[in-house]
Amino acid sequence: MTFPKTIFKKITSIRKFHIRTVVFIAVSWTLTDIIVVLVFNNLPSVNKFSSLLLRESIVFISSLIMGNLLVVQLRRWLRNFNLLSTLLLKSIILVVAAFLINMLLYAMNSVSVLGSPVSKSFHRFYNDFSDVHRLLQKLFYWLILFVITQLLIELNEKYSPGVFLDILLGKYATPKIEKRIVMFIDLKDSTPIAEKLGSQQYFRFISEFIYYISEALIEYGGRIYQYVGDEIVVSWLHKDGNSKKCIMALIKARRNLNRKQQHFIKHYNISPEFRAGIHVGEVTVGEIGVIKKDLAMSGDTMNTTARIRSASSELNSAILMSKDFCSDISLREGQTQSLGMIELKGKASEMELFALTI
Repeated sequence: MTFPKTIFKKITSIRKFHIRTVVFIAVSWTLTDIIVVLVFNNLPSVNKFSSLLLRESIVFISSLIMGNLLVVQLRRWLRNFNLLSTLLLKSIILVVAAFLINMLLYAMNSVSVLGSPVSKSFHRFYNDFSDVHRLLQKLFYWLILFVITQLLIELNEKYSPGVFLDILLGKYATPKIEKRIVMFIDLKDSTPIAEKLGSQQYFRFISEFIYYISEALIEYGGRIYQYVGDEIVVSWLHKDGNSKKCIMALIKARRNLNRKQQHFIKHYNISPEFRAGIHVGEVTVGEIGVIKKDLAMSGDTMNTTARIRSASSELNSAILMSKDFCSDISLREGQTQSLGMIELKGKASEMELFALTI
């Protein structure tokens, strides 16, 4: 079992999230299809078990392919579309795919179970789907299934991977104290950039900046708490390996921006950079809200991290870390530089801060 575990560990967090989502979609769609087939008795009168096994094997494999298309490919292609347009376009593409899969099911069932030639399967397929009532029934079923699936995916992604499930299961209905690594990260020189670009273009600029930063944070297991303007608040549970993931996320974020540097220069004549403040400590996590529920984090750790991020501008250092976080991670000599005891706004006592120099 060591080899598969080792391989799985090398997969990034965002890829693991995609894999889990695709598998969930495939299992859900297959179970739904089994129920529909058994309830409506949509099986041939002979070799029912063989026909059902063949059908659901094809449905499961096809659902994996369609799930990957939905979660990864279409999400990337339609990223800049509004939600309604995205739902419609994805649903149309999935309905076309469902028709093709049904054609395959008819062909495989005819050849493997009924022993009929493929030509007869297409004739049966045409006869069944030329019935307007049956066709509308199928379309309605597929659209309901695809729209509900997409809405669940949108909800899960809206709250950051894992948060929607925590809210659904009531994990934080009673506030809990957790030790977390917290990072505040935002755009460097945001005010002059906003003045230069104007409100609409600046919004597009910020949207792209946040997208590439967030992609890196999620890839290394960061739980995005909130977006405030150009600022992202993200956290990791304080456990083995997560301090390193926090640093790797920053490195990946910088690489993402460097990779898109020409794009930003071409469209905005600006190459974006970020500043970050990192701290570790206890936070209180719990549900808040009535109409719109969400998870909130509060406590001195949050306030201190925000002050550290603010100090990065004053000390002209891109990434600042508290001593608590710095002593928690093994970095080579020269990768950090102590800036001494710094007085943070609103804090009664000074705190030793370190600049990350990688």
